[in-house]
Amino acid sequence: MRALVITGQTPTDKAVADSVRLQNDWPEPGPPEHGEVMVRTLASALNHLDLWVGHGVPGLNLTYPRVSGSDACGVVEAIGPGVDGSWIGKRVILNAASDVSPLPRPGDAPGGSLSPQYELIGEHHHGTMAERFVAPVTGLAIVGDDRDPVESAAFGLTFLTAYSMMVGKAGLRPGQPVLVTGIGGGVALAALAIARHMGCPVAVTSRHQWKLDRAKELGASLGVLDTGDDWSKPVRAWTGGRGVNLAVDSSGKATHIKCIKSLARGGAYVTPGCTSGHDATTDLARIFWNQLRILGSTMGSSAEFGEIAALYRERKIGPVVDQVFAAEEGAKAYARLESAEQFGKVVVRW
Repeated sequence: MRALVITGQTPTDKAVADSVRLQNDWPEPGPPEHGEVMVRTLASALNHLDLWVGHGVPGLNLTYPRVSGSDACGVVEAIGPGVDGSWIGKRVILNAASDVSPLPRPGDAPGGSLSPQYELIGEHHHGTMAERFVAPVTGLAIVGDDRDPVESAAFGLTFLTAYSMMVGKAGLRPGQPVLVTGIGGGVALAALAIARHMGCPVAVTSRHQWKLDRAKELGASLGVLDTGDDWSKPVRAWTGGRGVNLAVDSSGKATHIKCIKSLARGGAYVTPGCTSGHDATTDLARIFWNQLRILGSTMGSSAEFGEIAALYRERKIGPVVDQVFAAEEGAKAYARLESAEQFGKVVVRW
């Protein structure tokens, strides 16, 4: 089958796109095992995770050549043992995360507060940038046959990530003001869409005025041009001096302290990543005095995926697509993501 293959681990000072090739004879996935299905890919979407896979993920012994991809829309072609036959022919989207948390051992502390340990299709295992892939049926959600597969492919990972961090972990409630940094990326735009669905006013930041203008067209109330200076004062002024209830920040080092200073008493800072660096400067006095919460979030549960997919089926929320590439243009798709100039998701059509 055809697949977009990362031919080798790419040095951090080189472009992953230069290592991407369309291979026409990539091995077909094996037959689905118990609880699995095989999906024929209609479209697959890129995430920043695909670049991490290209450069190598610290702590994971990734081998190359390798197929990345953690987002897709496709049609179920075959099922493994234990899967209901009615899945055949259904158009689906994917939650790429599988909970692989170890079974409890004698003497373990109570685990109710422990977060799941995930393995990802497209990171730990070959992904969706191919004509077919195998996935657990528990990680699928049905979308209507009338839905655009390009749009559907762009939905899963970013909306699950944003929903889990905002609603599942931070406990966002309708009407609470929200700050989203780095608008234009997939998770940031998903956060904007979810917050607006909940009736929450949203402030967004970007280094590009045109991205702020686009975000306002999508419902953002305040756009703050990030020139490197402290923008927490205009954010607080926008809330009448009170601050925002939630800051959604995937940048990290460059924006963390500004987010902390933008929060209201009892507010939450939630991060699913740190693209500008992990070693951020913070303000512990402000954190304890204002009783702030700092939360990390990775992916989300199957239950959360089902909830967010239901909102998509009912056309309550949806993704923004930046550009669509044919499989033959796969390297250009990776290059578009690496440029950081996109507004929305980069999608490959199969």
